[in-house]
Amino acid sequence: MTQPIATSDLGHDLTPPSAEERARLEADLSQEEREVLLHHGTEAPFCGGLLNQKKPGTYCCRLCALPLFRAETKFESGTGWPSFFAPIDKDHVRLVEDNSYGMRRVETLCARCGSHQGHVFPDGPPPTRLRYCINSVSLAFVADA
Repeated sequence: MTQPIATSDLGHDLTPPSAEERARLEADLSQEEREVLLHHGTEAPFCGGLLNQKKPGTYCCRLCALPLFRAETKFESGTGWPSFFAPIDKDHVRLVEDNSYGMRRVETLCARCGSHQGHVFPDGPPPTRLRYCINSVSLAFVADA
């Protein structure tokens, strides 16, 4: 029996990549991208290539290209990582409790491929009061046409 394809409210396929597709996607990662996306690492603050990106567009998962955030939800948090107050679609980001390093946090993962994106905190601006603190290397930016 075939499992139904999971689709987000925006119409994106959320079916995880096959083992073969995942291997192909992972082969294209740099060492830093591999450490962050696959091993839940963190890039150094104030060093990410997308921190100062101001153009209109969409921030997608670096591994599987699922759209995660829109530029209009990005804000300057002063933390050293790109920050967003809302995902493009609630179904595109999976939230997981993270108790590593003696802290209680909420990790954000790509809902399609499960790659580590960053963490979400309850200290963002209106309207959500959330701060999705995301690693630049976890994202690929696609400028609006």
